[in-house]
Amino acid sequence: MSNFELSGSQSYVTEKQTTPLSSSATEFLVQFWGVRGLIATPASNTNRYGGNTGCVEIRVAGKELIFDGGTGLRVLGKTWQQLQQPIEAHLFFTNSQLNRIQGFPFFAPAFIAQNKFHIYGAAASNSASIKQCLYDQMLQPHFPYPLQVMQSQLHFHNLNSGSEVKLDDVSINAALINKHQRSLGYRVTWQNFSVAYITDLPKTPDKVEQERILQLIEGVNFFIANGTYNPPTAHNHDLADLQWQTAVDLADRAGVKSLVISHYHPDDDDEFLDRVQSDVKSVFPKAVLASEGMILSVAK
Repeated sequence: MSNFELSGSQSYVTEKQTTPLSSSATEFLVQFWGVRGLIATPASNTNRYGGNTGCVEIRVAGKELIFDGGTGLRVLGKTWQQLQQPIEAHLFFTNSQLNRIQGFPFFAPAFIAQNKFHIYGAAASNSASIKQCLYDQMLQPHFPYPLQVMQSQLHFHNLNSGSEVKLDDVSINAALINKHQRSLGYRVTWQNFSVAYITDLPKTPDKVEQERILQLIEGVNFFIANGTYNPPTAHNHDLADLQWQTAVDLADRAGVKSLVISHYHPDDDDEFLDRVQSDVKSVFPKAVLASEGMILSVAK
C-alpha cells in the first residue's frame, strides 16, 4: 500500500480497499465507495476510478458516518458483513435524486435487527421528506420489498439549511448549497480537523449559495467537491466537459488545505480523468481525484 503526502500529516492511499475502516476513537478517516454521478457506470474503462454512484464513509472519533446512498452503499454494506458486533451509523443524504438513494434498498446491514441507523436529509423539491423518498422507491413496481421489511432500527431526521447535528464532540453542519437540486452540503468537524462534502456544487453559485459554501469549507483539511459537467451531447467527451475551476476558486478563497474532486459524469473514463487530475494539480497542487477504495487520513 502506497502513501502519498498531501499536506502536513494528511495522506491518501490509491490502492482499492475492500475491508471496513478501523473504529478507533482517535482516528478521522474517509473512504470512497462510490464516485460516479447520474448513473452507475461499470466498464473496463472506468475500473480504476470506479463506476458506483456516490457513497462516502467517514469514521471519526469512533462514530460511523455515511454520506449519500448510491450504489456504492451496497458495496460498503457487504464489507460490514465481516463485522460481528451490532452496527450503529449515521447516514446523511445530500438530496433525494435516484443516484443518491438507489443503493439504500440493497444495503444489507439495514435488514439485520440488532443494527441501528440514523438517517438525515432535507425535503425534496416536491416537499417529500427523506423518509418518504426512501419509502417510495421501495414500492411496487419499482422494488419487490417495502421499506418495512428492513428489520434494523431506522430513525429519520429532517434537516434544514443551517442545521447542526452533534454526536458527542463531533459536529456535522448542513447548508443548502444548490437551490435548484435542493441539495445540502456538509461539514464534519472534530477537534481541530474538518472535512467538507459538497457534491452538488453549482457551476455558478449565486451570492447566498456561495456564502454558505464558503462557510462550510473555510480552512477544512479536505474539501470533497464535484466537478460540474455540461449536459450530455452527441459529441465526444473532452476536457471542456468537466468544469472543476469553480471548486478550485472556492478552495483558494476559503484556505482549503486539500481538494478532492469526485462525482464524475458517466462518460468520464479512466484516461479522461487522468488528464483532468493533471490539469487540476497544475493549478491546485494539493488536489486529487477520488477513486473507489481510496482512503483519506485526516487525523491518526
